[in-house]
Amino acid sequence: MSKRDYNKEYQDNTERKYSYDFDTILRKYMLQAVEPFVADYNGAALEMGCFKGDFTTFLEKQFNNLTVIEAADELVAFTKERVGEQVKFITSTFEDYHGDNQYDYIFLMHTLEHLDKPVEVLKKTKQWLNKNGKLFLICPNANAPSRQIAVKMRLITHNAAVTPGEKEHGHRNTYSLDTLEREAFQAGLNTVHRTGIFFKALANYQWDKILQTDIVSQEYLDGCFRLGHLYPDLCASIMLVCTK
Repeated sequence: MSKRDYNKEYQDNTERKYSYDFDTILRKYMLQAVEPFVADYNGAALEMGCFKGDFTTFLEKQFNNLTVIEAADELVAFTKERVGEQVKFITSTFEDYHGDNQYDYIFLMHTLEHLDKPVEVLKKTKQWLNKNGKLFLICPNANAPSRQIAVKMRLITHNAAVTPGEKEHGHRNTYSLDTLEREAFQAGLNTVHRTGIFFKALANYQWDKILQTDIVSQEYLDGCFRLGHLYPDLCASIMLVCTK
């Protein structure tokens, strides 16, 4: 296997952008989805993969003890400029990092799909959890309606396909709830909650165009988030809350 260039993988390519305006909105709803499961913001938190720090800026306002592990040194440098000095950064792949600290809350969000050995990393993540710690595992959903529509349009071959543009961004898998739970189980994790985040019938680039207009209100966005609780398999992202 050729050595990966993590600084290159986050760059936009000819097939797709790495991050859309819609992603920023989605991260806010991710935060809403995890909040009911956070009992103590004084606990130690770990973010696995930070991109440009959008979610890191949320977490550092909530947690006094936050550590970030990120493989792309350019993204570490960028995110450091956005957050306070109290955040600890570790520049490493998850596979190469061998720290023995334990955490009350671990956030592995829109990152597992990038990993060459996801079950191996999940096994390590289990070791980093405190006895009563929680892992928030969130991935893009293979069965999102926007993706199923793309299959019917013959743009992609099947729901769980990894498109060429996604592959350039380092994607290795596209998860649905059953395959995500399978890998959590193989890693010895216990799933205590499963849900979907944001009912999504449009592709990210389509959402970006709509968000530039007044067609969609904040109430509509909130409605899509609430509807996702009823139809988790038809959401933009899927989420597991896991314990040891």
